[in-house]
Amino acid sequence: MKYLVALLALAGLYVSITALRIHYMDPGLAPPCAVTEKFDCGTVNHSRFAVFPPKTFDEAPGKHHIPVATVGIIGYGVIFLLALAGRWWLVFEAAQIGFLCAAFLSYIEAYVMEKWCIYCLWSQGIMTAILLASIVALVLRWRRQQKQPAY
Repeated sequence: MKYLVALLALAGLYVSITALRIHYMDPGLAPPCAVTEKFDCGTVNHSRFAVFPPKTFDEAPGKHHIPVATVGIIGYGVIFLLALAGRWWLVFEAAQIGFLCAAFLSYIEAYVMEKWCIYCLWSQGIMTAILLASIVALVLRWRRQQKQPAY
């Protein structure tokens, strides 16, 4: 199970690195992500919600923001290391945080921006798979402990 979660975390790293690359590209030179009028990675990755904390409309120049994709890179890296170490409770906790963050960003895309990013959807799916895999790993571990005789 640890290799499955580690592999999923590597896939999430790739997706987050790709989203970060698009974030730093000139919007005019960004790869054609506009699949339909509702799916446009360039618009999403250059929006005010693509950084943490989100940019305000009257913001003074010079304020520092962290790209959301950078947070994803760090999160997937932590999950990768925790999975390889077999620290399933911590993987579960990190996956919950990642899932809730991705769900919030999906909410922003659906109801505020009304545009979707394919990379964000992939990240949501990967984080959901990691969360489910960590739950299965914890349940299997708990069942193994229940079968061991008490001394």
